[in-house]
Amino acid sequence: MATISPVATRRPAGPAPSRKRRHGGHRFVPIAGIVVLVIVAQIVTTAFSIPVYIFPAPTDVFGALISNYPLVLTHMWPTIFEAVMGFLLGNSVAILLAVTFMYWRSAERMVMPMAIIAHTIPVVAIAPVLVIMMGSGYTSKIAVAALVCFFPTLVNMVKGLRSADRQSIELMQVLSASKTETLTNIRAYACLPFLFSALKIAAGSAFIGAIIAEWIGSQQGLGYLIIQTTYSYDTPLLYVVMLAASILSISLFSIVATAERLIVRWKPAEDS
Repeated sequence: MATISPVATRRPAGPAPSRKRRHGGHRFVPIAGIVVLVIVAQIVTTAFSIPVYIFPAPTDVFGALISNYPLVLTHMWPTIFEAVMGFLLGNSVAILLAVTFMYWRSAERMVMPMAIIAHTIPVVAIAPVLVIMMGSGYTSKIAVAALVCFFPTLVNMVKGLRSADRQSIELMQVLSASKTETLTNIRAYACLPFLFSALKIAAGSAFIGAIIAEWIGSQQGLGYLIIQTTYSYDTPLLYVVMLAASILSISLFSIVATAERLIVRWKPAEDS
């Protein structure tokens, strides 16, 4: 007589922790690092009596922020306008040129060497030239910000457009699709990850370019305020301005990263 051996029962496994739950704690790691850095800076400056004009304590920086935040806000808006407009202009021109290079190789051979040469010139060297040519208004600042955003986006866009799957391109050719249809349905999707990688780099570069241009010739903006605080040895306010510039760059970077998560849905999420 056949016997049936008892089957060991296993408790059903609980639901796997979600990605948000598993990695939610990682979001607090940078904040904790900043808090530790601030505490250490406060202890060091107090214990060694470091002069404020050399290295201000976090409490001095906070005091400068409270006392001068209307001034900092006043100078933030011109920098935001210059950086954002330069970001949009530089990336738009780069995208249009990259698409042109796809179908007109002669244009690429003619323009790309000049773009490489322009990229190799330091921003602090080319900014005075643009300020002299365009004046000390918004135009020169936007031009410098656009210039520093232009090259990374151009190179990444060209690489992304050419990274499209060859079999998909051949299928579109078999279906007698036009170049425009192939561009919008195949190549555009292939280049999006490359494009957003470049845009995240350009997000910080735009503010760097705008601030450097403000150093050269301006009566407003965070770059102008940096020069003034440096000359007056107002180091706590200088740190406040640097913090404001950093926050602006991170904000634009975060906007681009959020847009990437919403648009490039097929790209695997990166664990941070």
